[in-house]
Amino acid sequence: MKLTFLGAADGVTGSRHLVDTGERQILLDCGLFQGFKQQRERNWTWPEALRGLDAVVLSHAHLDHSGYLPALVKHGFRGPIHASPATCDLVAVLLLDSAHLQEEDARRANRYGYSRHAKALPLYTKADARRAIAQLVPLAPGRELKIGTSRIRLTPVGHLLGACAVRLEHRGTRLVFSGDVGRTHDLLMPPPMPPESADVLIVESTYGNREHCVEDTPARLAGIVRETVARGGSVVLPAFAVGRAQALLLVLQRLRAAGDIPHELPIFLDSPMAAEATALYRRHQKLLRVSAREMAGLLDGVRIVADAAASMRLSASRYPRLIISASGMATGGRVLHHLKALAPDERHAIVFAGFQVGGSRGARLVAGEREVKIHGEFVPVRAAVHHLQGFSGHADRRELLQWLRGMDGQKGAGPAWTFVVHGEAEASDAMRQAIERELGWRDVRVPQFGETVAIQP
Repeated sequence: MKLTFLGAADGVTGSRHLVDTGERQILLDCGLFQGFKQQRERNWTWPEALRGLDAVVLSHAHLDHSGYLPALVKHGFRGPIHASPATCDLVAVLLLDSAHLQEEDARRANRYGYSRHAKALPLYTKADARRAIAQLVPLAPGRELKIGTSRIRLTPVGHLLGACAVRLEHRGTRLVFSGDVGRTHDLLMPPPMPPESADVLIVESTYGNREHCVEDTPARLAGIVRETVARGGSVVLPAFAVGRAQALLLVLQRLRAAGDIPHELPIFLDSPMAAEATALYRRHQKLLRVSAREMAGLLDGVRIVADAAASMRLSASRYPRLIISASGMATGGRVLHHLKALAPDERHAIVFAGFQVGGSRGARLVAGEREVKIHGEFVPVRAAVHHLQGFSGHADRRELLQWLRGMDGQKGAGPAWTFVVHGEAEASDAMRQAIERELGWRDVRVPQFGETVAIQP
């Protein structure tokens, strides 16, 4: 067996791990690179290693794990894409939206002339996304799938609706890929199920060098909202349309019901994809830790912004309001128009919920930059910027180690090979050291982008 790390090997995004069993080539995740320009430019380079690909298995739906699928199909991939049923439903929504944004960004760049190229082109189109969606094949967690002589099984890990770790077993060698591991006390998702024992482990490390701060995050959000409204301002919450938007809606409904934020404060959900995803969360409510009653009331009193024209009118409004809009790291989408309108005014507040990948507009704002570039122009930032890490759906260092301790049958020895991925350099190396020190596992390494490792039985 050979492993080639084609993404998330020297950064957080672009999750792509190629397993060559000698009989089949199976790609674990097929994500987009996001964040720093050096990372994003990798999206435009076709990995020749994928030329003979037989199948894809997704851990979950987030774009840094699934968003390269239309490009893969555009380059000729016609094989099956396996994922849990809920992940298949979410991927269908996410890929079409991503393709729409790709097309819109290219059109805008051509219209206003801020592309370096003679003609800006989208990475892929909605037609490519539809072809990728047609290749999705649902695999229920706990059920076994055969790809050649390899056996695949999915195990829920919290984090996001449908998210699973992937177990791949081939001729007596068992590989486990964590995907993204969720939190023990997530707002929406149950705790991750313990991992199976493994000879080879690929584990994420997004928060491998830190622990989530201990705070009452809903109370902090309520305080920010009250203070902002009191000075006549509005609150904009850049949020991932899948996962974070639903968590924010849940918290805001609870705060409003308790009287902790003004009941009359208008709440807008300016993301058609978030509205679609909310419907999917309701459909798959049994996978959540939230009651059917609360899920049914998630959008009560929330105004859905249907089209771009209504979104622009909302940006120009002067009365206090609360706007949830994608994307969560302010890398694209309708939220950019709200940031352009609200960021220059000190009355307003911008609240980020969850992890901000290095190089993203969200990471720069959280770091305190007082000017950001949006649609080719520099926008001053005078609004208050807040970062609520308590809304993160990622396990922190302590929770990751707790999850790894759940591996059955290891008796302290651990897997023969452990590869730490999906983290910035400092986080991944800190996770590597923590695994060696606290779990006593031996061969733990941080692979490099493009590295191939031969696994001996």
